[in-house]
This record gives sequence, C-alpha cells and structure tokens, in this order.
Amino acid sequence: MTMPMNLDGVTIVFDLDGTLVDTAPDLTAATNHALGLVGLAPISVAELRPFIGHGSRAMIDAGLRLHDRAVDKGELNRLHEAFLVFYADNIAVGSRPFEGIPELLDWLSARGARLAVCTNKLEGLSKTLLRQLGLAARFGVIAGRDTFDVCKPAAGHLTGTIALAGGDVRRAVMVGDSEVDIATALAAGVPCIAVTFGYTQRPVRELGPDAVIDHYAEFAGALQAVLTRA
Repeated sequence: MTMPMNLDGVTIVFDLDGTLVDTAPDLTAATNHALGLVGLAPISVAELRPFIGHGSRAMIDAGLRLHDRAVDKGELNRLHEAFLVFYADNIAVGSRPFEGIPELLDWLSARGARLAVCTNKLEGLSKTLLRQLGLAARFGVIAGRDTFDVCKPAAGHLTGTIALAGGDVRRAVMVGDSEVDIATALAAGVPCIAVTFGYTQRPVRELGPDAVIDHYAEFAGALQAVLTRA
C-alpha cells in the first residue's frame, strides 16, 4: 500500500461483522448453544453466514427455521438471552480480523483519517471483541445498535457515528459487506465501499455500492476513486 494520500478531514466508518472481523465461527457457536437448549442439532457456519448481518435474533430464527421449528416470543427471548451470555464469554475464540486489516488501519491513521465503527452488534460486545483482538484503540468511535435511538439501515446510525467521531458527513466513506450497510450509506448520502468476503445473501456487486473490493490490498485505490467522485 504505497499510494500517497492525504486523508485529513476524512472519516472512514467500518461495519464490524463480515467487514473488519470474521466473526462467523463464534456467532455460530453461540447460535448452536441457543439451539441446543431446545434440543436442536448444531448448524454449520456456511448455513448461518447469510443471516449474520441481520443480528443475533435473526441468526437464532434462521437456525430454528432450518430445523422446521417455531417457538413463541417468550421462548425466543430466552434463547436470545442465552445466546448473548454465551457469546460474551466466547467472543474471540475463533474470530479474527480479515487479512490486511491491522495494516490498513495503521496506514489510514498515518494519513490523517478518522476511523470509526458502525455496527448492529451491541456496543458493549463490539468494544469487547475489538479490544480482545487488539483493534479497539485504532477507532475514535465504536457505535453499536444501542448507541443511538436508531440503528442501521437508518441513516441516523451512520451520521451519528460520523458526528461522534468529529467528522463531516460530506467527507466520509462507509465500508461494509451487506445490503444493510449499502442501504445505510445510501440513505445518509455517504459513498460505500463493499467487500465481497462478508455475510450477505446476494453478491454485493448486485447491490449498487460505489466500489467493490475482494481484498483489503485493493482498498487504497477504491478509496481514492470514491473520494474523487464525491
């Protein structure tokens, strides 16, 4: 990543699951823990991946549906609480940053960029995960689904994160992996760089992001392109 670039005044906001960190192994383990409480067999990471971007309740619901099982709202709440407890205790067992992330974050910071996270994972869990992976200190703001009164795909989640980071929505870029991230960026009027290796049911190229990358080695070029068009 040798391209010179001055990023003073630019805020780069990353989604977490499927964008910064491959969290699928630990999220699958937590989902299977919840499913086991109602006597259901484990599901695979591959089966769960398309649902990860929609939150923990959606993952549990997907697991139930894969077993043709339905539960009432009270039982779903119980399973969700069990999921959260298990996940908090096992949040970084198998989760790892995607290749190139630590180096990219250092590269962006060295060029003056403000870095933030905007995720539909709970704020506390997000901070715990990033801290255990040694990434938390690189971000000025880590905003979860409970940080504001709204969460993605509402524009206010992203614009609120940018504001907390001291940035300007007119000089900001969203980085994500799913239709939720792309819809949020569009609603906020912020360009979006999408990664192809995350958690989505449709290929991100079909969802209309401003740029697409297959590896973070391609990020500098994509960032320059979207900033030039902005």
